[in-house]
Amino acid sequence: MEELKNLPPTAWVLIAGAAVLGFGLSWLWRWYRQYRTRKALRTAVTAAGSEHLVDMLVPDGMGGGFHVDFLLLTGRGILVIDLRDVQGNIFGGDQMAEWTVMDGPRRFTFTNPQSALYDRIAAVKAVAGDVPVEGRIVFTGRGKFPKGLPKWTLMVDSLRAEFPAAEPDSPAGTLTRFTEAWQRLKGAVKPSYMAHMR
Repeated sequence: MEELKNLPPTAWVLIAGAAVLGFGLSWLWRWYRQYRTRKALRTAVTAAGSEHLVDMLVPDGMGGGFHVDFLLLTGRGILVIDLRDVQGNIFGGDQMAEWTVMDGPRRFTFTNPQSALYDRIAAVKAVAGDVPVEGRIVFTGRGKFPKGLPKWTLMVDSLRAEFPAAEPDSPAGTLTRFTEAWQRLKGAVKPSYMAHMR
């Protein structure tokens, strides 16, 4: 202890500098890992479409808008995705008002997201017109559904299997049929203030 008291001021400056540098590097590493995770997740979701929009407000027809995490142009039409990153075992069903998450000692509930998804699908249909519009609630791999998946719910790993990417120049011209509706949708939406996938 006596030796510490006798340290010259420059030594204290060096010690403080090393501590700040260590903290800064630790913070930077955590930020970089989170950034990579978010980027990989975004890539996994958008791979199901030939074009995509992220964190958009779709007009609700009454002067407001619905936040949509992802809009994808797929070979089946337009896909609305509500992305959920929930850790733990999730228990939910079509008729349940709330879904429950159990993660070790933690337990919490959230509102059944299906009705909000239906609202978003309806808003997109109102803008896009006469093209197929589907919606899915997509959960990341941090969550599990031990009792099975509710309707319109997918794990991110199976999104690409359900919505295989269509080639823009495919012989059937599947995507060409939806291009006009997609352009109309792109023109109607605006960036959402609730953006979370930066």
